[in-house]
Amino acid sequence: MREKLDKRTKWSYCVGATGRDAAYALVSMYLILYVQYTMHLTSAQFAVISGVMIVCMVWDAINDLLMGIIIENTHFKMGKFKPWILIGSITNAVVIVCLFTIRPSGWGFVAFYSFFYLMWGMTYTMNDIAYWGVLPSLSSDSKTRDSLVTTMSVFVCIGQFSVAGVVPIVIAGNAVNAYRIVALIVAIGLVVFQCLTAFGVKERERKEQVDKLSLRDMYHIFARNDQLVYAGIASVFFNITCNILIIFGVNFFYIEYGYSESGNLVFYFTVMYGLGMLISQASYAAIAKSISRQQIVEICFVVLMIAYAGFLGFGYILPKNVILLNVIGFIIFFFQGLMNLAIIVMINNTIEYDEARFHERHDSVISAVRSFSVKLAGGINQGLSTLVLIVSGIYVKSQNISALEIKVNQGEMTSAEVLEKANHYIGEITPTQGLVFRMGMVLIPVIALVISYIIIRKKYHIDEKEYEKLIQKQSA
Repeated sequence: MREKLDKRTKWSYCVGATGRDAAYALVSMYLILYVQYTMHLTSAQFAVISGVMIVCMVWDAINDLLMGIIIENTHFKMGKFKPWILIGSITNAVVIVCLFTIRPSGWGFVAFYSFFYLMWGMTYTMNDIAYWGVLPSLSSDSKTRDSLVTTMSVFVCIGQFSVAGVVPIVIAGNAVNAYRIVALIVAIGLVVFQCLTAFGVKERERKEQVDKLSLRDMYHIFARNDQLVYAGIASVFFNITCNILIIFGVNFFYIEYGYSESGNLVFYFTVMYGLGMLISQASYAAIAKSISRQQIVEICFVVLMIAYAGFLGFGYILPKNVILLNVIGFIIFFFQGLMNLAIIVMINNTIEYDEARFHERHDSVISAVRSFSVKLAGGINQGLSTLVLIVSGIYVKSQNISALEIKVNQGEMTSAEVLEKANHYIGEITPTQGLVFRMGMVLIPVIALVISYIIIRKKYHIDEKEYEKLIQKQSA
């Protein structure tokens, strides 16, 4: 159970995260902004697109679990996980290029987008479930697993930051063409980095399940594992907390600082995101040696509540200072990163919990819960963010800017003219509209964070001592 992890496997797995998370960041953070600020759609059409995204994300959440079953029943010569890592990355790269390149108009775009967004979710799921399924299978040693999660998460941050930091700088004033070029580069990077994982990782050989898993088997695996259920629900609410700020982020800077000035400011804030997440990921293993996961969660909860209060008061009670905003952002991202890793480890540890009780091991199925929670939270966030944008009136203003971006792509305006007129439209946003937007941006993640914390505190009990007992029981 405590096999040593070879360096080639460790680094091939961890470095491979760079490309896949760059691709995920592009779609999850900027696809809806691409639609909002480069397509001329009515509020009804935008609402339908958002509704489709919600349905697709909910289906993706369910499909994650189904993919877990498919992988559990896979017996390719190349391995259990690696074929799906490779197939998923290639097909997902093609879909990403299509999403940011093909541009029918009106309801034709709604139909095109609906189909290809569904395809994006399904192809990403092939890769995602297989990639995360490898993680718990590489080692059952808690220290090795913490170290592996930490190293992998550093490259996750690098991938996300490479997209999150660059895109805001290059899009304003030439958004249509800029998104197309970025999508192509990211798609190529996705395939290259995931090939590194697929051909570099050495899967551990385990005793295969004699019987094929079915949907009923999957239901029983979840139903009997109470700790997995609680950790999964907590993960859903925590991902709502994390993702809503990212979804609203660019709109926030447009509202507060204008269209032309926001690119650099978003970049600086993204640096805080990158540093906060990177430092938290890199330091998690060391922190976990000093304090328990439960203590990590408690500290993160308290600090995040204070930081979100500061974000809500920024520009109202607190001064509208860019340095202060970046400090608040760093604190939020750092402690979100810590808490996220603690929850990932909690989910992974339910694999041994299930194995110790029922003498069965289902890495792929149980690991799929992490992806399930991310997708389900994404669907919920999409619905909530669309509601806030429409109710606050921000979406209507953004459509004026979208019309300008379309004209510059057609050669009818210059980038300088677009930036000037876009700033004028941003200036028409009223203080009330800005406040409604800010309230949605802060209260939604705070409520979700409180729910996640209560579930972990009251219901999850696999602490470090309990986990060691589970490992010893298996070794006996």
